[in-house]
Amino acid sequence: MLFQILSFLLDVASGLLTGACLLRLYMQLQRVSFANPVGRLVFALSDWLVLPLRKLVPSAGRWDLSCLAAALLLQLVQYLLLWLLVGGGMGLAWLPWMALFGLARVAVSGLMGLLIVYAVLSWVQTRSPISDVITRLCEPLLRPVRRVLPLLGGVDLSPLVVLVLLQVVMIVLGHLQASVMM
Repeated sequence: MLFQILSFLLDVASGLLTGACLLRLYMQLQRVSFANPVGRLVFALSDWLVLPLRKLVPSAGRWDLSCLAAALLLQLVQYLLLWLLVGGGMGLAWLPWMALFGLARVAVSGLMGLLIVYAVLSWVQTRSPISDVITRLCEPLLRPVRRVLPLLGGVDLSPLVVLVLLQVVMIVLGHLQASVMM
């Protein structure tokens, strides 16, 4: 029971910080302004790790690789701590794979969360800086589906379709991760 509690708390903390680093990367790729509550939160959660890494990891065009390196490093630390909690029975060769799968899971979960918030905000028709940011982050995901799937009775089902597809990706990631561990 103690291992489950510690594992859960570590997963929450690591997921929050990893998600902030990945959101920072995605916001920069989409050229979304950080002068809003979401941007300030992302900076507050990720500056302590991303800024020092910028001295070591250069950017590649619009890709701020220090954000990606920070997210991967956080996942490596999470799985290293879990390995230590278990007692270090297995070797460390699986650690980079687990970190990569963890990074992918956080990215997909984050996109799913963005889409859910986007859908809820579209129902209540709020005009706020947060809704503008969420819309700008979700539009690249929804645009390809909207080209194929027309409005049905005036209702946009593209967020639902993308959520289902992301859930399929999560299932595939889970099976790939299990096969790597065997």
